[in-house]
Amino acid sequence: MAEPLTGTQLAHWRTFIESSWALHTRLEEELRAATGLSMNDYHVLVALADAPDRRIRMGELANRLVLSPSRITYQISSMVKRGLVSKESCPEDGRGQEAVLTEEGLATLRAAAPSHLETVRESFIDHLDDEELAVIGHVFAKIRKV
Repeated sequence: MAEPLTGTQLAHWRTFIESSWALHTRLEEELRAATGLSMNDYHVLVALADAPDRRIRMGELANRLVLSPSRITYQISSMVKRGLVSKESCPEDGRGQEAVLTEEGLATLRAAAPSHLETVRESFIDHLDDEELAVIGHVFAKIRKV
């Protein structure tokens, strides 16, 4: 059986859970209101925009975004219908599938980024100094590896 959390540990855990849910909810709501995109849409567009040739194998994209294979398939299918991405066979082996950013997807990302980044700043970045941001980056990089 797991060791119980101390009062301080429990308080920090609850603060983390409640504030992270609130932050995610605000980011999702404001992104949808301003652009019609979900957070998953936005993160897929960012990942593809940053990728070589603006394409990523579906499995790699699922891992990067921490989504199940079925969830990434559904996500990409939805985005294909809206013209934001296409789905193509991998050029190397022809067996796997890649998500590929379309010109429309890139234009959508460029249009959405300013308002989304404003919300990120107002909701998160502007409340922290550089040291606090560095600690958060270090902590979550460590947790992501678990």
